[in-house]
Amino acid sequence: MSGFDGSSEDELSVTPPKTWAAGVPAVAHALEYSLAQTSPRRTMLTLLNVNQAKGIDCPGCAWPEAGPKQRHLNEYCENGAKHINDEATTRRVTADFFREHPISELAGRTDQWLNHQGRLTEPVVKRPGSDHYEPIGWDAAFDLLATELQALDSPDEALFYTSGRLNNEAAFLLQLFARAFGTNNLPDCSNMCHESSGSAMQQTLGVGKGTVSLDDIHQADLVFVVGQNPGTNHPRMLSALEETKRNGGQVVAVNPLPEAGLFRFKNPQKVRGVIGRGTAIADQFLQIRPGGDLALFKALNLLLLQAEDAAPGTVLDHDYIRENTSGFAEFAEQARELSWEQVRTATGLTREEIEQVRDRVLASKSVIVCWAMGLTQQKHGVPTIREVVNFLLLRGNFGKPGAGACPVRGHSNVQGDRTMGVWERMPQSFLDALEREFGFTPPAEHGLDSVDSIRAMLEGRAKFFLGVAGNFVRAAPDSELTERAMRRCRLTAHISTKLNRSHTVCGETALILPTLGRSDRDVQASGEQFITVEDSMSAVHASRGRLEPASEALLSEVAIIGRLARRTLGANSEIPWEEFEADYSTIRDRISRVVPGFEDFNARVAEPGGFVLPNPVNSGNFRTATGKAMFTNNDFEMLTAPPGHLVLQSLRSHDQWNTIPYAPNDRYRGIHNARRVVLVNPDDLAELGFADRAEVDLVSVWHDGVERRARDFRVVGYPTTRGSAAAYYPETNVLVPLDSVADISNTPTSKGIVVRLEPAGS
Repeated sequence: MSGFDGSSEDELSVTPPKTWAAGVPAVAHALEYSLAQTSPRRTMLTLLNVNQAKGIDCPGCAWPEAGPKQRHLNEYCENGAKHINDEATTRRVTADFFREHPISELAGRTDQWLNHQGRLTEPVVKRPGSDHYEPIGWDAAFDLLATELQALDSPDEALFYTSGRLNNEAAFLLQLFARAFGTNNLPDCSNMCHESSGSAMQQTLGVGKGTVSLDDIHQADLVFVVGQNPGTNHPRMLSALEETKRNGGQVVAVNPLPEAGLFRFKNPQKVRGVIGRGTAIADQFLQIRPGGDLALFKALNLLLLQAEDAAPGTVLDHDYIRENTSGFAEFAEQARELSWEQVRTATGLTREEIEQVRDRVLASKSVIVCWAMGLTQQKHGVPTIREVVNFLLLRGNFGKPGAGACPVRGHSNVQGDRTMGVWERMPQSFLDALEREFGFTPPAEHGLDSVDSIRAMLEGRAKFFLGVAGNFVRAAPDSELTERAMRRCRLTAHISTKLNRSHTVCGETALILPTLGRSDRDVQASGEQFITVEDSMSAVHASRGRLEPASEALLSEVAIIGRLARRTLGANSEIPWEEFEADYSTIRDRISRVVPGFEDFNARVAEPGGFVLPNPVNSGNFRTATGKAMFTNNDFEMLTAPPGHLVLQSLRSHDQWNTIPYAPNDRYRGIHNARRVVLVNPDDLAELGFADRAEVDLVSVWHDGVERRARDFRVVGYPTTRGSAAAYYPETNVLVPLDSVADISNTPTSKGIVVRLEPAGS
C-alpha cells in the first residue's frame, strides 16, 4: 500500500461504506498526515491557530466559523488539519530537484507525488526548447513577463486566472492590474464550480450570494442538503447540522450516493461523538437520479400549490408574494402542468417520498436549502437553482431567521475573489468606481471565462496565461484538449506554493513563481501584514500567518502582482503599487471606496471575527429587472443514457483537497489504495455484463464524434442510483467535453456525462 510520499498504487481494497463520519478516526488520520509532513511543534502551532479570531484562516473550504466567543480551541476538521499542515510541510523543492527531474518526467508523475515533494523555494523558468526548469532571479522573471505582455498585439491576448485560495487584497490587485493593462479576461475557479449559483440568484434575487448565516442554520426548522457531501467537502458543516438537530430542526438529504456524514455524525469534540453514537443527521434521504433535482423541486412546488388549493390561505405566504415578488401567476400556471410520470422518470423517486418531504415543509416555519456542485455542474444547473428559489419564495423563506438560500462554496475565498472584482463580467458600476478611484477607464467589453479561455488558447487568440493560486489544467474539463491549449501559449506562468500538474503543461516559455502560504508570516516594509477573506456566508475576517516562510526567496502574492504590474505598466501607471506592497492597509483603504459594503474596511476587520457584508435580499431589496424577487418558469429535459450506457458524475474522495489527493483512499466509501475506480450499482453491473473489480475503460459519448477515454479503471459495485456511476476527478475530467456546459453559466457539466464501459485496452 502506498504511503504519504505519494508512491504509486498497489492493489485496490474495498470495505463496506461507512455509516457515520468523523469521530476519533478522523482525529487520528489528521494527526497521522500532519506529522508525516512536519514536526509536532509546527503541527500544534498551526492547529491551535487555525480559524481563530487572531489566527490563520484555513485554506481548505469556505464554511464559516462561529463567533469569536463561540469557537472551539480546535476549530477545524480532519481535512482542514491535513490541508494546513500540507502547506506547513518541511519538505522543500529546490533547484537541485529541477536539475534531477526533467519536465517530461514530472508530467508522468501522479498529482499526489507532485504535491508531496514539498514547498517551492525560488522562481524557475523553462526556456524555449528546454525540458528543465532552471533558477531565475525575481527581477529577470518580472522583466520576462512584462516583455511578453507588452509584445502582445492586444491586451485581450492575456489571461489572468485565479483560484479561490487567493486573498482579498491580492485579488483586488490582480483585477486592477488586468483592467489597467486593458482586459477583462479574468477567468476563475468559480466559472467551473458555482457560476450556476451566481447566474440563477442574480436573475431571481439580484444578488449572487447566499442569504443565510450560521445562526440561521442552527435555528432552521428544516434544512435541505442537495447535491452535496459535507462529510468530505465541508466537514465543519456537520457540526452546524448537529446543532440544527439538537434545536429540534430536521434535515432532508438529496444525493445520488449515500454519504456517511449525512447519516450520522460523531463530533470528536463532544463526549457523545467519542464514546456515544453521535447524532443522526438526515431525517429523510432521497436517493435521486443525477440531474433529477429540477424535477424534484418542481414537484414540491406543485404539491405546495395543491395544498394551498385544499386549504386556502394556510400554505403560501401571500403577503410576501404580493409585496416582494413578480411573476407568480405565470409560474403557478406552468407548475400545474407537471406530469408525475416525468417526475418519476427524472428523479427515480416515488410520489410518496416526495409527499413526505412536502409534509415536512408544511410543518416548518423556516426552511433553508443548501447545495453545492451536485446542482451547479448539471446541464440545467441554473434552472434548477431558479426552481429552488421559487420553492423558497412560495412560503416567504427569505429575510427571516432560519430561512434562505445557501450555496456552499469550496475554496476558502472563492466568494471574496468575486466580490473583489475577479470576474470577466463585472457590472459597469464597479468599473465606474475603479475609474473614479484610480483615474483610468477600465475596458467595458466582457472578457473570457475559463471555458472560453481554453478555446481562445486553442485558436491562438490568447497567448499569455498567468495562473494565481490554482491548478488550472487539472480543474478544467476535456483534459487532453486543455493541455493542448496551454501548450499553444507563448508564455505560461503560475504563482504557487507547491508543485502541481499545471507546472508540467508548459507554453513555449514557462515560469513558476513561488509564494507565501496562508500559514506563513508576511513581513513587508511597514511591518507584519495580515490578509482578509470572505466565507460562504459573506463574513469578512482577517488571517495572520504564524510560520517562518519556507524560503527567504518567497514573495507574497500581493508583492508578485504589484511588482509585475509596475514593471508592465511602467510610467503610464499612477497606481501606487509599491505603496500597496509595503502596507496592505492601503489596499483595504482603496477597496473601501470601490467595493460596496466595505466602508471603513480597516477598522471593521480589526474587530474580532471581522464583519458581515449586508445582503439586500434580507431587507426586501431585490436588484432584479423588476425590482422584486422573480418567480421563473423552468422547463426540464430528463437526463437519460441510451441502452448500455450510464450517467457519470465526478466527485472527490475523502482523502483529497480539490484537485490534489493526499492519499489514494476514500475511507467513507470504503475504497482503499486506488483512485481509478468507478462506482456502479451492482444490478447495472450485472446487466452490462461486468464482474465486480473488472478492469474497464470509460468512454464518454458526445455529439462531436471525438472519443474521450479514461483508461484502466476498476468497477466497484456500490449503492448508486440505477443507471448512474461515479468516479473521482481530476482523473475523469478527460471525459467532460469542452462544449458540454450548463445553460447560461457555461459551467462544465461534470455531474452529468453519458459514458459506456469497455473492457480495459479494447
